[in-house]
Amino acid sequence: MNNQDTVLDNDVLTTSHDVDEQKIISLNKFIFLCIISFGMYQIWWTYKTWRFFKQKEKSDIIPVARTIFSIFFLHSLFSRILDYAKAKNYSGSYSATALFIGYLVVSFLSRLPEPFWVVSILSFTFLIPPFNALNYAKQNSTDFVVTEETSFSTRQIILAIVGLIFWALVIVGLTMTPVVD
Repeated sequence: MNNQDTVLDNDVLTTSHDVDEQKIISLNKFIFLCIISFGMYQIWWTYKTWRFFKQKEKSDIIPVARTIFSIFFLHSLFSRILDYAKAKNYSGSYSATALFIGYLVVSFLSRLPEPFWVVSILSFTFLIPPFNALNYAKQNSTDFVVTEETSFSTRQIILAIVGLIFWALVIVGLTMTPVVD
């Protein structure tokens, strides 16, 4: 073995991935967390996805800002996910525009009177195609480490407990009859 081969081997051993370890969850777990958290998990997923693309592409985007102002950036996130998945031979497809419009419309249904606003919880359904595409692309990439979380993390358990408390309060509030004097 010559000196150049030794250097190349050492480079392979010491090279670190620029992308953090990617933890993926199942679709059922994603749906559960979106519902139990009243849609807060969707915000977390959007942030983590933007953070992933920032690291992968070594770009100067600000994931927090893109998450906060997702009304302006969600369409491009859906498109970026699909492009990335297609580059990894993803056979599925979706319309980023239709998903974006559907997500906005259902999200704005939260302005409906009680109890009809609850339907806005279903806005996560428009994230399912991008969620599946991104999971596929991550699982079929060799550029970073991917692990599938099969059990709930401590944060997810806390989120579920807090969500259950809020759901209980909402159900009690919706079933109580107002007191008329």
